[in-house]
Amino acid sequence: MKKRGIGFGNTFYGTGYGNGFPDVSNAVAELRPDGRVAIYVGATEVGQGAKTIMSQIAAEVMELKVEDIIFINEDTSITPDSGTAAASRQTYNTGNAIKKAAESLKKEIIKRAVEILELNSETGLKVENKNVYLKTFPDKRVTFEDIAKSFKDNLLRKEEVFIAHSTQMDEEEGQGCPYWPYTFGACGVEVEVDTETGKVDIINAVVAQDVGKAINPLLIEGQIDGGFAMGYGYAIFEDLNVKKGEIKHNRFSNYLIPTSLDMPNVEKIIVEDPESTGPFGAKGIGEPVMTYVAPAILNAIYNAVGVRVTEVPVTPEKLLKLIVEKEQRK
Repeated sequence: MKKRGIGFGNTFYGTGYGNGFPDVSNAVAELRPDGRVAIYVGATEVGQGAKTIMSQIAAEVMELKVEDIIFINEDTSITPDSGTAAASRQTYNTGNAIKKAAESLKKEIIKRAVEILELNSETGLKVENKNVYLKTFPDKRVTFEDIAKSFKDNLLRKEEVFIAHSTQMDEEEGQGCPYWPYTFGACGVEVEVDTETGKVDIINAVVAQDVGKAINPLLIEGQIDGGFAMGYGYAIFEDLNVKKGEIKHNRFSNYLIPTSLDMPNVEKIIVEDPESTGPFGAKGIGEPVMTYVAPAILNAIYNAVGVRVTEVPVTPEKLLKLIVEKEQRK
């Protein structure tokens, strides 16, 4: 017999290393001779879309097209330390560092434009599409390329640092504010449990995730799908099968992970509540989108068959044993 049930899980999740650990990101913004802007950061792209998001942040500040941003990372010989691609911190931390560096560079560009255009003030100057011009007299303009040339052999570079809020919790009372900001989310799933085999299938799923401000909604949706798949795998598939200290499932032929064929359609609800300290209001959501999936699945299994599973993954063997034990207690 197949039975269906629904379950929910929710989370609040702190961005960054937390608990007083130094959480520092550095970034460099550089005006190139061709008028484009280069961003140097030590941020690692691990599939989370860091290169795209951070290029967008720089482009927004500099009022350029994204293709006019040269994003340079993953080369420690020429990039400053931006911390690890962990703790859901890169969009918030390094994004803030990039925003600050780009803003500093923009100020210097405007300052040099005032000199080149022989103006007595930067009031009324507009930066747009690799140009600086007077809004009341648009013909009075200078290009980024000409500004770069004015520095001759010296490239105009600005480096900035962003340090995230992180305080150590009281060791005795366990009180404090170890992270900032926090992100919030919820997940609901409908499962179908085969009571004769113990197999669990997810029929439907919905995720609502607070993102601060959605800089790139498509990447956010991809992150939610990826996080759901990982939470799904954690809850149902991924069994190391450790026997006397030895991992028996030590290859992908027997250590199973969800494939695209296992994934349900996930309805994604992006909740925007801009974070005042984030770059253009954005928060990081790398890890939060995984945390509520397994609890939602376990709650749905309980709703379907009335057994509370306290150990993951919920393999068919484990679940079938619990179902049989429940029937025997009647």
